[in-house]
Amino acid sequence: MAEELTERSQRILEAIIDDYIESGDPVGSRAVVRRHNLSLSPATIRNVMADLEELGFLASPHTSAGRIPTEKGYRYYLDCLLQVRDLTRNEKRRIETQCHSDGDLESLLQETGKALSTLSNYAGIVMAPRFNTTVFRQIEFVRLSSGRILVIFVSQSGQVQNKLIESDPTLTQRDLEQITNYLNQTLSGLSISEMRQRIAHEVQQEKALYDTLTRRALELSGAALRDDSVGKVFIEGASSFLDQPEFADVEQMKRLFRAFEQKSTLIELLDRSQQASGVQIFIGSQNNLSQIEGCSLVTASYRNLHGTIGTLGVIGPNRMPYSKVIPIVDYTARMISRLLETGHSKEK
Repeated sequence: MAEELTERSQRILEAIIDDYIESGDPVGSRAVVRRHNLSLSPATIRNVMADLEELGFLASPHTSAGRIPTEKGYRYYLDCLLQVRDLTRNEKRRIETQCHSDGDLESLLQETGKALSTLSNYAGIVMAPRFNTTVFRQIEFVRLSSGRILVIFVSQSGQVQNKLIESDPTLTQRDLEQITNYLNQTLSGLSISEMRQRIAHEVQQEKALYDTLTRRALELSGAALRDDSVGKVFIEGASSFLDQPEFADVEQMKRLFRAFEQKSTLIELLDRSQQASGVQIFIGSQNNLSQIEGCSLVTASYRNLHGTIGTLGVIGPNRMPYSKVIPIVDYTARMISRLLETGHSKEK
């Protein structure tokens, strides 16, 4: 639960964070008086600022008498003070225009990452659907050698995924063709997660144990549908961090770009976001993620007819204009979901 602050402390904290987001410079008491109609003297504001610093919401840079927000201050601001504005009709139209793609799903997601970066002036990030959200069209098993089988999986969007599995060495290519026909007739049109549920249900049915073909089909499909993949992430506009004064430190930039390159940290956050509803905001070091310390990630999930399948968002410095970025991310996710649910991207 957020720590309780008086209304006066809240107003001063909000004023300082708003000013710091806009300017990037430490904020002093006189600046608060000058820019905000608080009907308080500079001395009173200084006292409140000192209290907020003692509570951990503000910090004092050594080179300035002003204050800057801490990550605790940002979190309180996001949870209790921020008022998110609505997008204008022109802003919505711009998102719709920039995210449009006549290509496949991957092209749409790449264009979406570029649009998020352009619209926010930070880095746009999009995680493609995981294997278990893919909608199945057909599968084929090819016998390579004793006990080794090549699985060729084709999704509704036309994406092809190959996988090698180990299986019963007595299976012939004719057996595999029969298994292929059975699975394509039984499971086509389901998502991978739905296929797994159907297979698990069939396994529990006692009659399946007496049908050799069915039993082998279930064993093979279970091995083939095991998700060993890592999420595919598109990052656009990473160079925007070079323009941010907070990232002038070379070592910090190296850590950040290493996170962009390795992507595991980002995938962890995007996976967590996919499990929740609405817009999620992650602040780097508050999540024990030192690689993106000093950064915030604003995310939202997108979906198709089968449910939530991926996540998109914007990553930038903690000092980002959240009231602008949050509605951009939210509307973009909802728009991509509409495209996928109506089949405009070839992924159904």
